Amino acid sequence: MTDTIERPHVIRDAKGKRPQFYDTDGLDTAMSMIMVLASEISTLRDRLDSAERAAKVQGIDLAAGIEALVLDQEALEEREARRQDFLGRLFYLARKDAQEARDAETEAGFAKAIEEIAEQ
Repeated sequence: MTDTIERPHVIRDAKGKRPQFYDTDGLDTAMSMIMVLASEISTLRDRLDSAERAAKVQGIDLAAGIEALVLDQEALEEREARRQDFLGRLFYLARKDAQEARDAETEAGFAKAIEEIAEQ
């Protein structure tokens, strides 16, 4: 197995209003998600390239080895933990926006929303 670096499970949420660059609602969040994906893909491609080059030096047919690989439960669990960490980073802003919206909800705001809907 490969050595993995333990990352502490710390959620760092910046307080206060975030800068908004786009006028369309949600576009800043979508762009943030796209940038997280771009970063992950770039890192993944670099690691795959490194693995292919290292294997080639050793005379190993990496592609065939990957196709024949059968993962054990521990490997599957490690992958799932990594996937969940990635999804947490990907949906960070959407989660934060939802939490801020929940925190801002009040009885008066709810009553006002119902009243506005009833007027339509």
